[in-house]
Amino acid sequence: MKNKMLALVLTGFLGLSMAPTLSADSQGQDHRTYPEFKPSFATETQIIKKQSSPGKGKPANPPTKPGNISSKIATGILGGSVTGNKYAIVIGISDYPGTVNDLQYADNDALAMQDVLIRRYGFLESNITLLTDMKATVSSIGAAINDIKSKVVSGDEVVFFYSGHGGTGRADDGDDELTDESIVSHDGISLVHIWDGDLKALFSGFATSRIVFLFDSCASGGMTDLASTGRIINMATMEKRFDTAVESVYNGVGAGEFTYYFVIKGMGEYLADVSGTEGLGVVTTEEAYDYMKANVKTDHPTVYDGFGNDLLL
Repeated sequence: MKNKMLALVLTGFLGLSMAPTLSADSQGQDHRTYPEFKPSFATETQIIKKQSSPGKGKPANPPTKPGNISSKIATGILGGSVTGNKYAIVIGISDYPGTVNDLQYADNDALAMQDVLIRRYGFLESNITLLTDMKATVSSIGAAINDIKSKVVSGDEVVFFYSGHGGTGRADDGDDELTDESIVSHDGISLVHIWDGDLKALFSGFATSRIVFLFDSCASGGMTDLASTGRIINMATMEKRFDTAVESVYNGVGAGEFTYYFVIKGMGEYLADVSGTEGLGVVTTEEAYDYMKANVKTDHPTVYDGFGNDLLL
C-alpha cells in the first residue's frame, strides 16, 4: 500500500495537473512548456482491439431518423449557446507502431470530426489540436490537454474526440476500480495506455465545466470517471471487458460506426436534427447521440449527460 501511494504521488508530480513553465523568445512571445505526461503504472494490461471490416459481410443500412428508443436523451430545449471560445483536441490513430495493431479508418474519423467542428459549429482551425497516427503520442496528448487548460476561461467550450483502440488493466490511477479502461496511444515505439483516472486528472481544474467527450473505442463505457456537472461523455461501447467498437465502409465511407452515424451523418449532414430544434439548422450533442444510437448495428453505445437540457457545440 505504501508503494502504491508513493506511485500515485509521483504520477501527479510528473505532470497530470502541474502549471506550465513560461519563457519568452527574442520577440517577447510567451511559450508554455509542460512536464512530460506519464500515465499511471498498471498491471494485467490488455488491448481491446477495435474490429475492422473493409465492407464485407452485412451491408450497412441507409441511415434513418431516430425512432422510439428508450435511451433518448434529447429534450429539444437548448441549454444556452457558447459565450466564449471553442477549443478541441481531436485524436485518431490508425497507424500504430509496427503493423499488427493498425486500423483502417480511425484517422479518417479524426479528420471528419475536425471538418464538422469547423464547417458546422464555427470552431476556428487554430483552436483545434489534431493528432493522428504517429503524431498522437502520449506526451503530445498530455501536452495538448494541458495547453488548452491553460487557455480556457469560464464560458468557453472544450471538445475531446478519440478514435482508436481501447484497453483494460489494473492501474494505480487514483480510483478504486478493480478494472480500469484506457485509450491506447504510443510513444513512437511501443503502445501506451492512458487510463480513465489519468484522463480524469488531466481534465481536472478546467475553468469551464462545458466539456464534451467522444470515444470511438472499445471498452470506452468505463470513461464515466470523467463525469461532472456540465459534461457529456459519448461512448461507442459499454464498460464490459470485451465490448468492441467496429469500423467499416458505410455507404462508401470508411469510418468507425460510432463516428459515421454520430459525426458524419448526424452532425455533418444534419440528419440528427429531429427534436425541438428542428428547422434551426443545428444538431445538439444529445440529438446526435440519439441518432447514432438508433442506427448502429454492431456498437453498443452509452452516454453520461451532465448538461442541463441540450448542448449545442
